[in-house]
Order: sequence, then structure tokens, then C-alpha cells
Amino acid sequence: MKLIVQIPVLNEAESIARVLADIPRDIPGIESVDVLIIDDGCTDDTIAVALAHGADHVVRHTSRKGLATAYQTGIDAALRLGADIIVNTDGDNQYPGREIPRLIAPILAGQADMVIGDRQIESNAHFSPLKKMLQTVGSSVVRWASGTNVPDTVSGFRALSREAALRTFVTSDFSYTVENLIQAGKRRLTIQTVPIATNPVQRASRLHTGNWNFIKRQASTIVRTYTAYEPLKTFTYIALPFLIIGVLFLGRALYVYLMRQLVDNFPQDNAQSLAVGSTALILGFIIFLIGLLADRIGGTRRLMEEVLYRVRAQEIADLAWRRDMQARLDRLEQRLTESQEMQVGERVEDEGLGVTRTKN
Repeated sequence: MKLIVQIPVLNEAESIARVLADIPRDIPGIESVDVLIIDDGCTDDTIAVALAHGADHVVRHTSRKGLATAYQTGIDAALRLGADIIVNTDGDNQYPGREIPRLIAPILAGQADMVIGDRQIESNAHFSPLKKMLQTVGSSVVRWASGTNVPDTVSGFRALSREAALRTFVTSDFSYTVENLIQAGKRRLTIQTVPIATNPVQRASRLHTGNWNFIKRQASTIVRTYTAYEPLKTFTYIALPFLIIGVLFLGRALYVYLMRQLVDNFPQDNAQSLAVGSTALILGFIIFLIGLLADRIGGTRRLMEEVLYRVRAQEIADLAWRRDMQARLDRLEQRLTESQEMQVGERVEDEGLGVTRTKN
């Protein structure tokens, strides 16, 4: 089993050494632990510090692409490097590396495809009361949208099995946490959580410019991702109020019409109710038809995702086969070299002793 710890970084020179020092390199059940740094356009010496403190691999973006893109880049690179388990952590030292063995334990035991570190928001001393409230409300919305039971849905400290990583396709340009979780829930991956402690973060977030900006962008991600996986349900929710209004107003129009037939000089008129009800009913019906069309497009999307998954799986299998063949060839070459060196040594020894060997 090979574990790769990926760390997306953007100017983390002050903290990256502590992050790397805290990552355990000897974990029971894991043959090797590698650290992959994803450079999202660093302008300081983060990468030099990381390499000096034990980073094994570096993937670079030529300019800043954002956390979501950096996360996906790391997943792709880790899979190509032969990872069986991928752990994502942050470069600001918020998540303790010593928690990694606990985080990957359910995957090693075959009990989970994805494990998320629960920062225990309500009792976390590093979170302000406002942030605790926003995180609690936001996580409840994401749990509803994803159909999961994850208490800390925006935690970036998470572990993925190779199967879960192969099915990870982040399309958001903001953050991967919510989209990745909704995808996992809709694909019926097994998700577990592990309570973790956190370190205090000394700098402001580089992901957003404030609570309102964070809420706005995360809400947009939730709506887009949920709509992509549940289009018919989403458009039905939107169409339902129009359909209800249309039925109510048309019902009133029908009532007025019947009363005018039964009662002479009935004082009420049904023209306005008929117009409003017809318009609302037509709008609701059109929105519902859009939902049906989006659902068919969603079916095509699911098919494309399955094709992409199989292509990626085949690519990773081919790379693994090549690595295995190269390792075998290297061992064979080493044995041949050792054999030739032994033969040369024997020949020199024989010549020194004046012995002539004959081969029958």
C-alpha cells in the first residue's frame, strides 16, 4: 500500500516546514509514504523550503488556478504516482499530520472509500461563535444536498481510496470540499468521519475575502452541484409554486364561472383569475419540461463520467504495469551486471594463478 499526502500551497514558506515535519513516514499497513506539493503559483520560497524538509514530488501551476484546481491536479498526479490512498491536507498547518494514521484507518480496514476529519466545530476553541454558527448551518445544508451524515462538510483534511480518487472530478473554481462531498454522496461512496484536533492558524484565509464572500460562493457551488446531479428534482421544486398558484387561481375562475351560471347577476368576475392561473400553470409546466430535459442531459453526463472513470482507471493500470515492468527489468539488469562482474573477477583470479579453464 502506497500513501501519498498531497498539500496544495500558495506562499506557505512560514508554515510548510512544520507541516512536513508532522507527517509520519512509518504507518502500520503502509509500505511507503510520499509527500506531493502542488504549487498554485507561489511567489515566495515555499517550494525550496518544502524540498529541503523532505517533500518527494512537486507539481507546479504556472499561475494561480485556485484551491479547487490545485486539489484536482494533486489527485491526478497522486494517481499517476501509484497512490493506493491519498490524504489531502493544508499548507497552513491547521490539520495535524499525526492524525493521518487515524484518518486512513477505515480505508485500510476496507470500511470506507472516503474519510473526512471532523474538526468538532461546536467545541473547537479556534473558531469564533459566528464561524461556528455559519459552519453548523452550512454543513446541515450540504448534508441535505449530498445525502450524507458528515458533521464538518468543509473540512479539507480528508483521505480517499484509489477508487474514490478515480471518481473525483472537481469542476468548481472555488473550493473542492462541498462539490467533492456531494459527488461522493450521489455516487453512493462509503463516507466516514474521524474526530480530529486542529492547530491555530496564524494568517487570514486566502480562499475568500470574508464570511459573506465564503457563504455566497459556497451556496453557488451547492446549487450548481446539486442541480447537476438532481436536475429533475431541482426544477420540480422550482415549478411547484407556479403549478400550485395556477391550480388555485384556475379553481377560483371555475368557481366564479359556475356561480355565474347558477346565480343571476353574480357580482364577481373570473377574467383576472383565469389570466393569472393560466400564466402560472404554463410557466410551471415549462419549468418542469426544462427539468425533464436537464434530467436527460444529466443521464448523458453520468455516462460520460463513467467513461472518464474507466479511461482514468485504464491509464493508471497501464502506468502501474509499466512501473512493474521497469522494476523487473532493473532487477534483471542488476543481476546480469552482478553476474558479469563475478565472471570478470573469476577470470582475473584464474589468470593470476596461471590456471587455464576448459569448458566441456
